[in-house]
Amino acid sequence: MEGTFRFETISSYNDLNNHKTLHPLVSVIDLSKAKPRSWGGAKTVRIRYDFYCIFLKEVNCGDLKYGRHYYDYQEGTLVFLAPGQVTEIENSGEVYQPMGHALVFHPDLIRGTALAKAIDAYNFFSYQSNEALHLSDRERQIVMDCFSKIEFELQQNVDKHSKKLIASNIELFLNYCERFYDRQFITRDNVNKGILEKFEDLLNGYFSSDNPQLIGLPSVAYFANELHLSANYFGDLIKKETGQSAKEYVQSKIIEVAKNKVFESDKTVNEIAFEMGFKYPQHFTRLFKQRVGHTPNEYRNLN
Repeated sequence: MEGTFRFETISSYNDLNNHKTLHPLVSVIDLSKAKPRSWGGAKTVRIRYDFYCIFLKEVNCGDLKYGRHYYDYQEGTLVFLAPGQVTEIENSGEVYQPMGHALVFHPDLIRGTALAKAIDAYNFFSYQSNEALHLSDRERQIVMDCFSKIEFELQQNVDKHSKKLIASNIELFLNYCERFYDRQFITRDNVNKGILEKFEDLLNGYFSSDNPQLIGLPSVAYFANELHLSANYFGDLIKKETGQSAKEYVQSKIIEVAKNKVFESDKTVNEIAFEMGFKYPQHFTRLFKQRVGHTPNEYRNLN
């Protein structure tokens, strides 16, 4: 049995959670105060939110799924959703009590603020479900402090400062989350190094296969998909591990392979370009000169 729900407004989500609407565009919710849920007995529930959602999960209360993957969450885990994303909740179909906290805010809240210009830079809103943020006890306390500051402002009378202060506190919270993700990239170093090794193997395998002729030049999205990661999470991980963006890392491999082909082969530059997946030889020559300092023919003659 399946059910589909859509929340278009903050007030509709507040109503679900037995929470008073203090501001039409933003809310901090204590999920333990919500009424027990059954979702009409549905075992698989699809939910779409038309606003930003950040959930602080306290206990496992059903398997949360986004896309094809289950959320990698445990007690003290933050999950981020951007407007329009759809999650699935799978449970036994029985009534359960949600636990944890949520910060939800509508895009209209931040229009015209500094946060509106910066919001797309917070890549974790487009991370996949298995890339949730796991908090230490101290980090969890910082999150709760940020939620408290936002809630305090919501309880004041609305004035000309309200929007700016609320948006600033949300931005402060998101900046902390960036710091926490940087810490997680470090503390999960063994996992990350395993991903980097697999990435390197995939890169090598790509150019030793027919993929360049069949697919074209390798893209960051291709490798992220092969590794079951979102492109943003994958890009952030590679940047933290190597100091290069994933695109730069891929281009470095392209140039490394190209150098070998130019130096060792008697094929023309055009033949090498097409063999490597370039649609147009001039694009190959331009990239080669940008990265090497010489055109392919100049490099061949120098060596």
